[in-house]
Amino acid sequence: MRVSRLGNLLIQAGMMTAEQMEAAKKGGRRQSDVLPEVLVRLRLFSEADLCRMISEVSGLTVVVSILDQLLSSEESNMPTEFMAKNVCVPIERHGNRLVVAVADPFLEHLREEISFVSGFQQVDFVITTWSEIQQGLELLGGTITDLSEFMTDIQFEPTKYDEASEEDKSFDLSKQSDAALKPVVKVLNHIFLDAIERGVSDIHIEPYEKVLRVRYRLDGVLHDVMHLPYHMRMMLVSRIKVQSHLDISEQRLPQDGRITLRIADTKRIDLRVSVLPTLFGEKVVMRILDPANLQLDMSKLGYEARDLALIKNAIHEPYGMVLVTGPTGSGKTVSLYSAVSDLNQPERNISTVEDPVEFNFMGINQVAVRSEIGLTFPVVLRSLLRQDPDVILIGEIRDKETAHMAVEAALTGHMVLATLHTNDAPSTMTRLVEMGIEPFLVGSAVSLVVAQRLARLNCSSCVKPIEVSDAELLAAGVPEADLAGFTVMQGMGCRRCNDIGYKGRTGVYQVMHISEPVRQAVYQGKFAYEIEAIARANGMRTLREAALAKVKSGQLSLAECLRITAVH
Repeated sequence: MRVSRLGNLLIQAGMMTAEQMEAAKKGGRRQSDVLPEVLVRLRLFSEADLCRMISEVSGLTVVVSILDQLLSSEESNMPTEFMAKNVCVPIERHGNRLVVAVADPFLEHLREEISFVSGFQQVDFVITTWSEIQQGLELLGGTITDLSEFMTDIQFEPTKYDEASEEDKSFDLSKQSDAALKPVVKVLNHIFLDAIERGVSDIHIEPYEKVLRVRYRLDGVLHDVMHLPYHMRMMLVSRIKVQSHLDISEQRLPQDGRITLRIADTKRIDLRVSVLPTLFGEKVVMRILDPANLQLDMSKLGYEARDLALIKNAIHEPYGMVLVTGPTGSGKTVSLYSAVSDLNQPERNISTVEDPVEFNFMGINQVAVRSEIGLTFPVVLRSLLRQDPDVILIGEIRDKETAHMAVEAALTGHMVLATLHTNDAPSTMTRLVEMGIEPFLVGSAVSLVVAQRLARLNCSSCVKPIEVSDAELLAAGVPEADLAGFTVMQGMGCRRCNDIGYKGRTGVYQVMHISEPVRQAVYQGKFAYEIEAIARANGMRTLREAALAKVKSGQLSLAECLRITAVH
């Protein structure tokens, strides 16, 4: 039976005895059963009496008939499969508020899951009978089923991985027979297909003391999606490890792998898998790498015209170093790939060293780092420099040796593109010095630095101007001289954006061209804030200023600007 506080609340209110609750537990045929259905099926209460009791302990309104109020999946953004799984049906929507009829309002995490799936920020419950919900589902074309139906008595026998062809290492989700699949495999395939359909970037599977939580990262923000029984954790992780070709017996150390999914024979999607031991078991994070979502046109990444011109001029120089910085998930890889794509011509020899290789490209020689066998960034770079390269892409500069070789390559006639983890563009120069590279080498090698963040765009269908006080604008960093003409736009929420107010993402960029004054400051070993002051005098904007420019143009909300950038 589904986890719920309803039984305990009815017992505490004196409306049900502990013996009746025990009988209900024994009478629950499936884990997907809800308590009201079992109590009525065992004839312990009538549906009318049970609705009245649940209303008293919850304070919610009872709706006797919901069949003439049903909202379709299109109107509520709730798939019928989801309604069936959670024994609920939507009956009203008012702006950003959705009213849902439920049999048990105390099911764990139900309100949060409905809010995420539907996109409505406010979800209100009303009480109705289980049979009324069943009839509503039949009218909407759904039946009451649940993943938990096949979560009981799961037997798992991992298969051994043998050396197979690359094609055999992938598995086709569209050809998996539901009847033939083992329960844990069906759960995992459901998560994969659901995440891909929603356009999710990362899947998090996290074990806690009593529950296994699944979260999706959508448009840069994590959302709770489902909670699975805790006893599934080892079986689910083992299945992921098998598909990722990892060691299923090793549970003490972090592991990284890759899964390739094939969907409908035509679509191939890679998942980058990271397994990390935590207090209550191994946490798994899977990044979805869908080639269909890869944007390689530099003009569509959100660069301002001046910044785009600076970047293109820099990458088309015969030698030098262009660095892209920012936190994990800020789009650095896409920026590098778009630059390499722009350079990808038959007359150029382009080589990359990555950990891991996220997407493959025709005409580019890509090498994946494998530290376990000694194939590290420095080792690969040393070999690449003997391969007559014109352009070298380095996935990440992590240590002094890699940084030193990258700088030397840039100073000896090669164009080097690389990423580095720093907060902004000016601190990138001091970071390289801190890694042990001489300031005169850093100043001579680096030609351009880009710091970036990803921001959610206002939904173009429901964006409207909102009132923001001058004090708030000044605190956000808007110059006093610009207050008069500064209008803040905000997505209000509509059907197109699932009433969230945001639809899609764009980049916010700080582009620092290494001009002669900046170069001299680096030579002299000046601090990052001093380099920033000189660069700003030469036309560079901070990340906050770049974000505020997009706020002023109506692309971003002020809240999103404040979320992704800091005031300098």
